[in-house]
Amino acid sequence: MYFVYVIYSESRDLFNKGITEDPADRLARHNRGESHFTSFGIPWKYVLLIPKPNRKEAYALERKLKNLSRERLKMFIAKYSTDDLL
Repeated sequence: MYFVYVIYSESRDLFNKGITEDPADRLARHNRGESHFTSFGIPWKYVLLIPKPNRKEAYALERKLKNLSRERLKMFIAKYSTDDLL
C-alpha cells in the first residue's frame, strides 16, 4: 500500500506533496530535517493522506496534486481530508 500525502508548514505557510509506504516514518524524517526541500519548514503536519493500492496510482495522484494551484489544492484538501491523520 502506498500513501499520497500533503504536509503543511505553519511557520512557512507552505504545502509539500509526496508518496510513501510508511507515513509515520516519512513525517518523522521531514521533521528531523532529512529532506532538503522541507528542512526549513519544521514542524510539518499531515493535512491529507490518501491510500492507493499500488505505486502507479500513487504517482498519478501525486503528479495531479503537484500541478494544482494553491487555491485548488486547498479545495482538494478540504474535500478529501479526514480528522484521523497521524
